[in-house]
Amino acid sequence: MKLLSDTAVLLQKELRAEFRSHELLTTASIFILIVIVLFSFTFDPTTAESKQFGPGLLWLAFLFSASLMLQPSFLKEKTNDTLSALRLAVGDPFAIFLAKLCANTIFLLVTELILLLVFGVFFNIAVMPVFWKLAFVFFLGSLGVSTTGTALSAVSSQARMREVLLPILLLPLLVPVLIPSAEATRALFEPDHALRWDWLGILIAFDVVFLTALWLFGEYLLEE
Repeated sequence: MKLLSDTAVLLQKELRAEFRSHELLTTASIFILIVIVLFSFTFDPTTAESKQFGPGLLWLAFLFSASLMLQPSFLKEKTNDTLSALRLAVGDPFAIFLAKLCANTIFLLVTELILLLVFGVFFNIAVMPVFWKLAFVFFLGSLGVSTTGTALSAVSSQARMREVLLPILLLPLLVPVLIPSAEATRALFEPDHALRWDWLGILIAFDVVFLTALWLFGEYLLEE
């Protein structure tokens, strides 16, 4: 219970700081919007073509915007040595990771679902009939991206070339997330709108494994 209460307090802090400034959400939304609009006008795809390569393009845009969004997760705690104060304030260091993980997942999911509607308009794809199924796929994918990105943000924030280190480490590790997410999204754009549980199973397994690893080794990531 102490872990959950500490996480709730820290999560409230993260959400209040972001919704006061809108810095991360605005940056990520503009980036994804530019990618969607640019590719829409460049290729002028048909509906069939959009359903084929649209999901891959969408998740690629999500990935690069996530790298921008996840970078400041622990970097901002370097100011006034806030991270040390947080570690003293909580009983379990995993509460810090869990709060930032939940906040990052919420930010990613809000951005993705809003820009999904824009994607549907520009690529002539009906997303509303499968909106909640897509939200479920996006949640699993965003959780995997946030779990990995939050852990790597803690590592990169203490390195010299921290601005470039996170994307370099993040991109290869997220291949097991991007492929199932894109394939599950593409399956929902097919006429039967089927949820592909084979791909979703990979996402769930990835999320569980990395969440467990973060719970076991998160304290050491804060020390290094």
